Amino acid sequence: MAIVDRVGGSVLSSLEFVGALATFGGRAIVSAFRPPYEVGEIVRHLYQFGLRSMPLILTSGFAIGVVLSMHTRATLARFGAEAMIPAGLAVALVRETGPLTAGLLVSGRVGAGIGAEIGAMRVTEQIDALEANAVDAFKFLAVTRVIACMIAMPLLTVMMDFAGIVGGFTAETAVSGMSWQLYFERSFLYLEFSDLIPATLKTVVFGFLIASVASYLGFTTSRGTEGVGEASTRSVVMASILIILSDVILVKIIFFFYPQVPA
Repeated sequence: MAIVDRVGGSVLSSLEFVGALATFGGRAIVSAFRPPYEVGEIVRHLYQFGLRSMPLILTSGFAIGVVLSMHTRATLARFGAEAMIPAGLAVALVRETGPLTAGLLVSGRVGAGIGAEIGAMRVTEQIDALEANAVDAFKFLAVTRVIACMIAMPLLTVMMDFAGIVGGFTAETAVSGMSWQLYFERSFLYLEFSDLIPATLKTVVFGFLIASVASYLGFTTSRGTEGVGEASTRSVVMASILIILSDVILVKIIFFFYPQVPA
């Protein structure tokens, strides 16, 4: 009975967490359409989440492009299809590798920062001070971060896709001496807007999940500095898990609307 009680308690606790998180995210979406819009805060967070994440995204994208090019060459060379390396790399990056990798990287960099920052404000009672001064802390701290992250994710994803293609070109031209003009012509030969647009727009959902989870865990932080560290860690873990799970659902949705163009 004790084991059953513990399992039942864990299940109920998990369901309570999911419900509270869903309510928090839904409230953030509704609040985003209500004034005041806090444009200054949104722009500031866009700089933090987007511009300051660019070095990580570009470096990672370039490295992934190089690695994918080497692996793709090793595979296609068996069938004498080395000419398909640029197209295969570009399709793989744009449809899935770029968006998912960008989401996981941003969840590690941005999610941890949001969870720690808001958590520190909670335990030091800065959130209570904002509310005492008639400032909507939820709108000012959480909603602005959610909006900024949703805007930044597609832009960072496009940068990662481009950096990956450049990395693939670097690896390919080092091996075969292929010109940049021929490489990019072959890269975009099989790419269409139906490949780029759905795969890029699904990262808006990733951005929403990252900022919502981190903000929620920050707002519910307790137990002082220990709780701040736990909120930061849990933000990364929970956001990464939700990104992977949501990616499965979003890919199925894209399959439904674009049955001939898998994402």
